[in-house]
Amino acid sequence: MGIRTLVGMLVVSLALIAVLATQATYSLFLPGLLQGAALTIEIAVLGSLLAVVVGVLAALARMYGPAPLRWLATVYVEIFRGTSALVQLFWLFFVLPQFGVTLDAFPVAVLALGLNVGAYGSECVRGAIQSVARGQWEAGTALNMSRAQMLRRIILPQAFIAMIPPWGNLFIELLKSTALVSLITLSDLAFKAQQMNQNTFKTIPIFTLVLLMYLAMSLTVSIGMRLLERRASLGLARGKAA
Repeated sequence: MGIRTLVGMLVVSLALIAVLATQATYSLFLPGLLQGAALTIEIAVLGSLLAVVVGVLAALARMYGPAPLRWLATVYVEIFRGTSALVQLFWLFFVLPQFGVTLDAFPVAVLALGLNVGAYGSECVRGAIQSVARGQWEAGTALNMSRAQMLRRIILPQAFIAMIPPWGNLFIELLKSTALVSLITLSDLAFKAQQMNQNTFKTIPIFTLVLLMYLAMSLTVSIGMRLLERRASLGLARGKAA
């Protein structure tokens, strides 16, 4: 699906929200839902940043780190890929205090979602690095580069383009997973919707707005990642031409 199509869908979804907001039944719920959406975006952005950092570090540790570091990275990836994000969220929020470590709901949400998606992201990074042609490594060796120099100057810039589409999917999954944080008392978009529905029983207007808001946020992520992929590809092409 092209960027123009995604932009068109985003414009339509935002226009629908604006049109519905003019109706009394819908306008009653919009301010509270927007507050919840703001928290959802904050958690998603911070969780995504954490996921990228942890995913890259875990992938590099598994591929090139010393044995203890490789073992730790592998344990992290397998635990967070092999267990439910909901269980991880509950474990950090309800179980850690039993060991004397108490965290507020917001950092727990960012940690749980970031670490969960980072585990999947590490495999994206590892696969992208391995997809770079072996000849690129040989060229770096011929230039007497260290492994760190080859990764920084040759391998990672090429692997970065291959990472973008799967990372985009993971960011959208993380965004949708933020609905889980309502279970640890955070007033995100899902929590606000459930609360309003229980108080008013206006299911159709509430969840119609929620659906359109999640769609708009997901489309924004998709458009951003497509633009990043296009820019990175053009930059690599210019580098090869030079």
